[in-house]
Amino acid sequence: MTVDWFEPEMTQALEAYSKYIVCVDKTPEDCKRSLRSLMEKAIKAYLGRGPNLRHGIALDRHLTVILSQTDGDRPLCGIYFNLHSPYQKGLGQRTTKAA
Repeated sequence: MTVDWFEPEMTQALEAYSKYIVCVDKTPEDCKRSLRSLMEKAIKAYLGRGPNLRHGIALDRHLTVILSQTDGDRPLCGIYFNLHSPYQKGLGQRTTKAA
């Protein structure tokens, strides 16, 4: 199993990234390098997974790659963009008063 096995999925994800994602931290070229690196890590995690485990996962701040076991030889590949907004208010940042 190699990164090139998943070239169609990576190409599709990179096209979506270029078209829909605005990211100040990561250019499309940086995204491509990160995606290949994460795919290598996900493959390593998938091949080294323990018994009864079905997934290999690798992620960074912007991308998540998941390889999931199927009944066939080729695992399913999911590539997700970890989206967030700098304008979103933080949750759980309440201060408590001492009684």
